[in-house]
Amino acid sequence: MNVLIVGLGSIGRRHLANLRLLLPEARIVVWRTRSDSQEVPRGADCVVFSLDAALAAKPTAAIVATPAPLHVATATALAHQGIHLFIEKPLSHNLDQVDELIRLCEQKHLSLMVGYCLRFSPSLQLLRAAVTQTRIGRVLSLRAEVGQFLPTWRPGSDYRTGVSGRADLGGGVIFELSHELDYVRWIGGEIRCVYAEMGNLSDLDVNVEDVAEILARFDSGAIGSIHLDMVQQPKTRSCRIIGTAGTLTWDGSCGAVRLYSADEQAWVDLGAGDGEKDMYIAELRHFLDCVAEEREPAVTGEDGRRTVEIALAAKRSYLDRRAVNI
Repeated sequence: MNVLIVGLGSIGRRHLANLRLLLPEARIVVWRTRSDSQEVPRGADCVVFSLDAALAAKPTAAIVATPAPLHVATATALAHQGIHLFIEKPLSHNLDQVDELIRLCEQKHLSLMVGYCLRFSPSLQLLRAAVTQTRIGRVLSLRAEVGQFLPTWRPGSDYRTGVSGRADLGGGVIFELSHELDYVRWIGGEIRCVYAEMGNLSDLDVNVEDVAEILARFDSGAIGSIHLDMVQQPKTRSCRIIGTAGTLTWDGSCGAVRLYSADEQAWVDLGAGDGEKDMYIAELRHFLDCVAEEREPAVTGEDGRRTVEIALAAKRSYLDRRAVNI
């Protein structure tokens, strides 16, 4: 199989290493959108610097790992050539041409997957299964939290020039940490209304929101709150779900899932021990299997679109000072 990787930031390099691990015999071409380095990265077979050169490699599938504002245009050009697509999250920073891309992939029977890797976390899957099996009864509320100090996200790089802290590259916690927007919808069901507060509150040299708090109402009637920040030390990722018959907790830093049963009046450990690397490998393996077996990915283009819609609704809520229906 010939595979194209578009963009070679930290996530692009991670996908390159994992792709070589999963497909040792594949021909992997890297399309760099900047020509500041001619070096062929480790694990790749060659590097190119234009769409024409990328298409000349005749890739079966592509991983689009550029900044979000470039995703849709690049993906659309590749889809027109019949190339299956894995697009890093978020699918885009707005909804422009997103529906057209989704329709194009449907018409050409192409796999279109969005990179929300937390769906491939075994512990988060365990949490979702416990909810689906009604082990805490009917869900009443859900709280998700994620935070990490931006300068420590990508060691060796200047946070001031990276995607996360720059508005022109689609940065800010709403889109950069949209994993939480995706997984709370995956676990809690569709979100129908949001109210948000956010702002650039820290001393970091960024021009985007670095803290956000989102209040959500689900179709089920449950209430959720989602905290996102790029200022917190130490880093954290967690979820707490309260139901009519108990409580579930997830500690994303270690993969621990715990259940409190109202009947038993006791906590039970359901599982622990996620590996971050394994999650990314499982995600990529799933995409490659979908391409080979011509089946729909677990995280579809429509899923990616919905998360963008929620993110934009949160931003509009903050600007308009009102709740926004989705």
